[in-house]
Formats: sequence, structure tokens, C-alpha cells
Amino acid sequence: MARGLLKRGQSLDRFQPAHRVMSSSPSFSCSPAPSSPSECSSRGRGSVDEEEEEAVAAPLPPLQKRTPSKSHRSRAAPKNVGMPSEMDLMKERFAKLLLGEDMSGTGKGVSSALALSNSITNLAASVFGEQRRLEPMSDDRRRRWKKELDWILSVTDHIVEFVPLQQECEDGTTMEVMGTQLRKDILTNIPALRKLDAMLLGYLDNFKGEQEFWYVSKDADESEKGDAPRDGDKWWIPKVRVPSEGLSDQSRKWLQHQKDLVGQVLKAAMAMNADVLTQMEIPEEYLETLPKNGKESLGDSIYKTITDEQFDPNELLNTVDLSTEHKIVDLKDRIEASVVIWQRKLSNKQYWGPGVSLDKREQFEERAQTALLILKHKFPGTGQSSLEISKIQCNKDVGFAILESYSRSLESLAFAVLSRIEDVLYADNVTQDLRRSKSKKRSSLEDIPESFVVDDTEPSSARASDSLQWQHLEDRSLDSGATKLRKVPRIRSRKCMHVEKIETVCDGGSRSFSHGELCL
Repeated sequence: MARGLLKRGQSLDRFQPAHRVMSSSPSFSCSPAPSSPSECSSRGRGSVDEEEEEAVAAPLPPLQKRTPSKSHRSRAAPKNVGMPSEMDLMKERFAKLLLGEDMSGTGKGVSSALALSNSITNLAASVFGEQRRLEPMSDDRRRRWKKELDWILSVTDHIVEFVPLQQECEDGTTMEVMGTQLRKDILTNIPALRKLDAMLLGYLDNFKGEQEFWYVSKDADESEKGDAPRDGDKWWIPKVRVPSEGLSDQSRKWLQHQKDLVGQVLKAAMAMNADVLTQMEIPEEYLETLPKNGKESLGDSIYKTITDEQFDPNELLNTVDLSTEHKIVDLKDRIEASVVIWQRKLSNKQYWGPGVSLDKREQFEERAQTALLILKHKFPGTGQSSLEISKIQCNKDVGFAILESYSRSLESLAFAVLSRIEDVLYADNVTQDLRRSKSKKRSSLEDIPESFVVDDTEPSSARASDSLQWQHLEDRSLDSGATKLRKVPRIRSRKCMHVEKIETVCDGGSRSFSHGELCL
């Protein structure tokens, strides 16, 4: 039996037997189902060929759109879900912590201590990095900081140590048992850091409402930016402006008081961070990079200053170039390396040098540590040294990691707030200086005697007589033998015209003056 050709848009099912076509899905069936079993039985085998011809000749119905399964639909077209819940966010945070920031799951991630440290650091950078002005922190960022910080600090609730405790029995007797409590450094420092955190946010809240200073956007006109630029500003920090007459005395004193309060928080955070870093072990990788002796690390000039009989740490820092942050960090690296070298020699009782006693060694080490401490307090907010970075990366103690990163984040926030306050005070000082300079110029012109101010409307003879009178006074002061010359007031006049007029008068007078004498 001849079959028709396959036309465009038709499938290969047309060339299948009729019973196979009918056995397909209901949507693709070509002939209607029999109405009754008798009708089905009355059809003979010869009617199959007729049905096959009808199936070939009948047009195919349009293909229905395929409905994907539930799993496929969830992958292809995700539902429009809202914001993730706090439980989902917390699961995500702790999943990253458990994976050690290795999303591949191959076990190549960092340690738990470093993962927690990076988590606090990244959270503080994302929240406090937007604090570019003296204004209260927004409610969204404040809630995010407290919420996610509480999640991370919940780990410290399980850092405990065994301590002896007194337990009272039912019969009234007491017995000593071993119980658990938070580790001493966690028990002491975490509440202190939380208090410093609340104090810093409270100091920012003090700047709500109207202030006597305001900020100008980066794209503003030059007239709005003013004429008080500050060298070395970072481009993302907005410029601060104050009124033309400067801040009031009350506002200036209040800003200075806020600066002192934030400075105290900064010192406390720096002290806690330095104490935690001191307790961390020095990695072996860092010790392998140290030079053989402290003189090689410090250099001849600095080593000579430290080992001299008369030592002044401020004089040492004044003799070193500290113009850039890179040079400051380099000096910190050199001093810290020398301190570590000298401490190892003292502990191992190694050979120091001829004629150097044990007391001298301890004295040199204390001098280096004093200079290092002054350097850190003189330049807060600088980058971390090589020793600090090495300790943080190789540290395995989770408690130390959390304390160090939390205190470092508060230190960065305190330094940022302190810098913003100093920007306002600096702008006020520049405005005051400009005001003083303008007032001095104005007063110097007003103090000129009227007899020495020459007006263009006066006749030439009057101007000449005034000049001769001033020359006569000057000659008389020179002839009197005075040891101190009197200052000549500034004259607002056209000098060349006065000289020419005086020469004309003097040609016919009893006394003549040369042009050179008049110019003096």
C-alpha cells in the first residue's frame, strides 16, 4: 500500500501501524474510541486497513505544550520568593564557617579560628565602611551589625574551662566538684568589647539633628566646596564645610569633648588588641624569615640610637622618615623583628656580643618596645605589621581569633570617627586663619596716617611737599644717631609719578636730591 510522503510539520508517527498510533497517549489518538463493545467486535480485520488509511489521511492535531515536572520547573523558573529569613541567613553563615570558606567541600579551607576572624572583619568592613560622615548609623546597618555579631559571638558561649566548684548535698554537707565556666579572657574581654561597641554607637548618635557644619558632595561646584582644601584626603570621604565666621565656642568645645571620648575608646581597643596579639604564639614561618641579629634588622643608625647611653624614643622617631604609611609599617616590622630576636636570645641564653651583660640586653629590648608602643599610638589606623599578620593567619585558638578581630574592628571604627571629628576641627581652624589674615590686611590699611596717604585729586605741589617732609623726617632720624631705624609706613600711591614731580621741584630749590636717593 502506498504511503504518503512526509510533509513539513508532520512526525514519523504517520508511518507507524494504526494500532501503535492508537496505543499512544490520548492527545495523539487519531480515531475515536468505540462506543460499545459490540461495535468493536463487529469490526473485522478488514476494517483495520480502512482505519489505517483514515489515520494516514487525517490531519494531525496541533502538538500540546509540554508541562515540565515539578523538579525541572523549580530549576528552570524559580519562584519569586521574598527576603530570606533570619534562620536561612544563619544557616548560610555557619555553613561557610564549617566549610572553612572552601565552597568546593574538598577540605582545603582555612581553620575555624581564621574563618571566624575573617567573618567579623568582613562584617565590620561592610557595615562601618559606609560611615563616612558624623551622623548616626542607620537602623538597618545597626540591626545587621548586632544580629550577625551575636551569631558569631555565640561561639564564645561554649569556650569553657574546668574550675573547682562547691556543691551542697541533700544532707547539708558540701563537696568539691569540677564544673565549667567561660574562659577567663572570654569572660573578661567580651563584655568590655560590647561596652566599647555601645559607647561608639552612642557617640555617633550624639551627632543627630542640626549641626554647625555640613558636608558637600564630590560633584558639587567649586564655590560650594570652599577655599579650604586639605592635602592627602581620600577621594571617597566627603568634604566638610563650616560657616564663614567659623564654629561657635560652644560647638568647638563640644566637638573637642567628643574627640576626647572617642580617643579614650580608641586607646582601650588598641590596648586589648595588643594584649591578645601578645598572647598568640609566634609562627615558625615568621621565625625562619628573621635575620641573624637585631642590628641587621634595625640598621646601623637606629641600632646605635637604641644602644646609646642616653636614649630618647621621641628623638629616635624624629630622626626617621615617617612621611608615608608604607615607611611607618616598615619601621614597625624592623623594630618588632629586633624585639623577637632579642627575646629569643635572652630565653635561650645565646651569645649576644662581647661586653654586653644581661641587664643591657633587657634594657635594649625595653627601649625597642617603648619606641614601638609610641609609634603605634602616634600613628593609629596604620596597616598591620608582618608579625601581626602572621599571627592572625597561623592562629588556631578560636577565642583569641574572636577577641582580636572584634577589638580590631572597634579600633578601626573609633579611628574613623576620630578622623571625621578632626576634619571638622581642621576646617574650622582654616576658616579662622583666613579670617585673621583678612582682618590683619584690613587693619594695616586703616592704620596708615592720613598725612602719608596720597590722593590722586591733590595737586602736584602738595604731593611733592608731603614727600619732602617725609624725607626730612627720615634724614633727621638718621642724623640723631639712633641705633634702631623706624619702620616706614606703606604709601598707597603711584611711586614713579611722585619721584618725577619731586625732581622737578628740586631742580629750582636750594637742595637737590638725586633719583637714587629718592628711591631709597
